[in-house]
Amino acid sequence: MQTSVIKEIEIRACRGGDQLNSLDAVDAVRLPGGARPDFTVITITTEDGVQGSSFGFGALDAKAAAAAMSQVKPFFIGRSAHSSAKNMKDFELFDRRWNHVPIYAYAPFDNACWDIVGKMAHQPVYKLLGAAREKVPLYVSSMFLPGPDDYAKQALEVKAKGYKGYKLHPPGGLDLDIACYRAVREAVGDEFTLMADPVIMASYEDALKAGRELERLNFKWFEEPLLDVNLHGLRKLREKLDIPICGTEVIAGAHYTTAHCIAEGIVDIVRTDVSWRGGITAVMKTAHLAESFGVQCELHTTIYHGLEQVQLHPSLSMVNCEFFETLYPFDDFEFGTKSKLNIVDGYVMAPTGEGLCIDYDWDFIDKHTVAIM
Repeated sequence: MQTSVIKEIEIRACRGGDQLNSLDAVDAVRLPGGARPDFTVITITTEDGVQGSSFGFGALDAKAAAAAMSQVKPFFIGRSAHSSAKNMKDFELFDRRWNHVPIYAYAPFDNACWDIVGKMAHQPVYKLLGAAREKVPLYVSSMFLPGPDDYAKQALEVKAKGYKGYKLHPPGGLDLDIACYRAVREAVGDEFTLMADPVIMASYEDALKAGRELERLNFKWFEEPLLDVNLHGLRKLREKLDIPICGTEVIAGAHYTTAHCIAEGIVDIVRTDVSWRGGITAVMKTAHLAESFGVQCELHTTIYHGLEQVQLHPSLSMVNCEFFETLYPFDDFEFGTKSKLNIVDGYVMAPTGEGLCIDYDWDFIDKHTVAIM
């Protein structure tokens, strides 16, 4: 009988660019597109040689991100890949005592464990989680573009491709943001689904003004108008606006903090993902928590398509998640795997195979690896 006890863990720090140079930090946080971001890859091997892998967040410097993840590595050695609930609970004490890793550090280990569990069961992970559907509607999110015409042009392109919605990351500044929202709505018509995500605005007052305009333009939701930790400001905003406020994607505490935000009426829609919020196990905990309150739990893009293929599994297992999100265009993020998201008529289709059903491009990963921990 095979055992899922973990024997070895490899953490790779990988540069996105072919020259293996670090991204310019100031430029990178503007998210203009046109460059592959840094990434990490975690591979876990059991005592019987079963392997599971997952992409992980690379932050601005994959070496720094991998170093943070290396603090999680000793915790998992000797543990069972099947014990996701126990591992997550035990890690709370491990991390609190003398560690405090970033919010993205734990997730790839949990994802890789699920890959092992699925392979040992000879089933795709989404079926082990409890399948809710076999396809999920896709909306895409812009990078930060220069101005209204750029967003309008891209939104029309997205609509023509049959995707089910378009979300703006506007360039910043209240007047310019509103001009972009208006231009896109005018371009795509009244019925096409639009969302807004300014990735925080300068003030509560600006967010309130933008929200009122988004209501007039019939946007579906207003995402992260203020910092996730600005609980008082978000609650005031939610009380003033009718458009649903969407948040919690980067707040620490996973399902614990999400529960507080729901119970206190801080947001209308909660967010989670398999990269920044604790992996598949944490995503499902958050989804079920929100479901018990009758609240939608929308998945936040994981950026890399290697991780989006991980995220597809919980998305197919959630009854209170309407959409699947990816950044657009795909060019900068579709790398490192031979398998791809299967998009048909604007829907992402369920994968086939075992575990996470991902065929990694190890030649690409090897060529872009700058450190192994």
